[in-house]
Amino acid sequence: MNDTRPIAAILYDFDKTLSPFDMQSFGFIPALGMTTEEFWKETGILAEGNGMDKILAYMLLMVRKCQEHGIPLTRAYLEELGQGVEFFDGVKEWFSRINAYGDALGLKVEHYIVSSGTREMIMGTPIAKEFEAIYACEFLFDDNGVACWPKMAINYTSKTQYLFRISKGVLDSTDDVGVNRRRDTLRIPFRNMVYIGDGMTDIPCMTVLKENGGQSIAVYPPDHKETADTLLKEGRVHFICPGDYTPGSQLDEIVHLMLKNVSVNESLHGKEAVHPL
Repeated sequence: MNDTRPIAAILYDFDKTLSPFDMQSFGFIPALGMTTEEFWKETGILAEGNGMDKILAYMLLMVRKCQEHGIPLTRAYLEELGQGVEFFDGVKEWFSRINAYGDALGLKVEHYIVSSGTREMIMGTPIAKEFEAIYACEFLFDDNGVACWPKMAINYTSKTQYLFRISKGVLDSTDDVGVNRRRDTLRIPFRNMVYIGDGMTDIPCMTVLKENGGQSIAVYPPDHKETADTLLKEGRVHFICPGDYTPGSQLDEIVHLMLKNVSVNESLHGKEAVHPL
């Protein structure tokens, strides 16, 4: 039997949104004998010195550093590192709880990752199974199974294409024809989307949704509210709140209200307009 319920989509950045730090901080960088600051400083130098996209720079540096240290940068290694990624409080239980709340409202809730992080690491985390699709940077692996080239790089502007893919139901990231085809109806209208991110790299996605009836939230770690405050003051997001996904948290209450709003709007859109005589 087909599920005819309206769909609400919640889209998440990953680093500093679901996890308090960049995912490479939890195992990858320490295995290189570097500090987090050293790795990202070297990434910046590589990018600036070569007029290079910073996302491509960090991916190249991951390959180079593993080669220098004799570490096979395989899919299995990256997924194993993903198992050690830590999350904000409540994240692991968040998805089933939000899904149940959506059910009570007559909604089907779907979750998506749109991240500039490493997809292979995300796939190794215990929450990977919660998402309809995970859009993040990917490596191409050679005949020995070792990463040799960026297969997919997602920066802050290219993130926006995935809003359209999700909205149209064209989830295959290689399907450029489908995502650009004009459609009279959308699987998930932008008004039914919520984007949760943490910083400046999320601004394009937040802006697209804000201008098309969707909702956006900036989360922040304890005692680091400055970036989120800036996003709110500049009108980039609707709400800011701590990265706390536990029941009754500010984020929990806001998302509940947003899902209620989706439910009400869908009910109104389903009614025929009544014209005065």
